Amino acid sequence: MSAGILRVERDGPIGRLTFDNTARRNAINAAMWRAIPQAVSEFNNDVEIRCIVLRGQGEVAFAAGADISEFETRRSSDEQVRAYEAGVDAAHAALESSPKPVIALIHGFCVGGGLATALSCDLRYAGNSARFAIPAARLGLGYGVHGNSRLVATVGHAAAREIMFTARLYDAEEALAMGLVNRVMPDDELEDFVEKLARDIAANAPLTVAASKIAFEALISPVGDFSSAQEAVSACMASEDYIEGRRAFMEKRKPQFKGR
Repeated sequence: MSAGILRVERDGPIGRLTFDNTARRNAINAAMWRAIPQAVSEFNNDVEIRCIVLRGQGEVAFAAGADISEFETRRSSDEQVRAYEAGVDAAHAALESSPKPVIALIHGFCVGGGLATALSCDLRYAGNSARFAIPAARLGLGYGVHGNSRLVATVGHAAAREIMFTARLYDAEEALAMGLVNRVMPDDELEDFVEKLARDIAANAPLTVAASKIAFEALISPVGDFSSAQEAVSACMASEDYIEGRRAFMEKRKPQFKGR
């Protein structure tokens, strides 16, 4: 049984989630999948947290997929498969539905379930070492509508079909060219870049950022909830932060947003 864990840390306005299973290139085991919704929920309820950063321990891998070493014991019957998949789905849903923007910081291998998890994040930034693949076609696994829809929404139909049909490994520059990641940079610059970006996002109006995220998720969902998106926009317009933003603009100073 894999001993990997999901490390959860708070760093000022940034919530940090780290896949720590270095012996298996940060493969995500069942316990790690189950830990994600709880960790994200705690960040959601913490008004001090404005942005979440998800990464793998070290620089060898973001996550080399689900931990296949568990499959014989946790995915060998229909009942076990349903329970396991429910845990994976809940993890992805937590990242996608969080009102806090989630950034994937990607070193090394980002494969299979690791890439699916990165696609559940809002932004993806990669070092030159990053490598991407969804090898389902080499394992006999099926990817459902939801997972495929995230991929299509990110890279388009043509690139998504190539990724899924060939199951091949893509380097960082290829991933950038197809829009799989937002930016690629030298590995030794990645952490500083993401740190600054996360803090820049954290300084912005959290209700506005959350409203944008809700709208984006509605737009890419087959059954998008546009009423929730409009409610979030209305909440922005009625917020103290909107007043603060207007006043700060007129007074030529940096706004101090409170998330209310």
